[in-house]
Amino acid sequence: MAKAGTRGLIATLKTTALAVMLGATLFGTQAMAVEEPAYKAVLQKGAFEVRDYPALVVAEVTVSGDQKEAAGKGFRLLAGYIFGGNTRRQSIAMTAPVAQAPASEKIAMTAPVTQIQTAGEWVVRFTMPSAYSMATLPEPNDPKVQLRALPPTRFAVLKFSGLAGKDDVAARTVELEKLVRANQLRPVGPASLAQYDPPWTLWFMRRNEVMLPVAP
Repeated sequence: MAKAGTRGLIATLKTTALAVMLGATLFGTQAMAVEEPAYKAVLQKGAFEVRDYPALVVAEVTVSGDQKEAAGKGFRLLAGYIFGGNTRRQSIAMTAPVAQAPASEKIAMTAPVTQIQTAGEWVVRFTMPSAYSMATLPEPNDPKVQLRALPPTRFAVLKFSGLAGKDDVAARTVELEKLVRANQLRPVGPASLAQYDPPWTLWFMRRNEVMLPVAP
């Protein structure tokens, strides 16, 4: 697997990693499982799956640049929101454990973080916890950060490990598109890259997915 393609993304995640690790050191909080969006698997063939996801709420930004640049820009903007850049100064943490600051509600963000290319730009997206809705999440201070309610969606998914560099993602996307055609599925939107693991995870243990929305 190529490693250079994600070095910029790893660099942008270091601040978050240090904050989480410092919180664990200061508060003695034990690590806990990170919530992932629930789904129903309707087809499973090895690393290929078709999943039905329920309605979800996400925080997202639209940024320009190549995959690495966009990931860095998007992550920094969203990190500003989840680490208190919102109207209620709530902390929304990407990974557990979470350091709880005074007068802040502890909100654990779900995995994965997704990145989608559309019309020469990139959408970088964090999924919010299932316990929250559009009405209960705090408003972002930065207008670039948008909260959105996504409808129920069926996704064709291809799982892979390693560092998700540009060439790796492109190759996996082509492979996923072939599997979609072979299973007589119809794409209804662009592919996205989903990454589940914190930045200190060894490259060969990382869990990534390319996801393509398809017609039910």
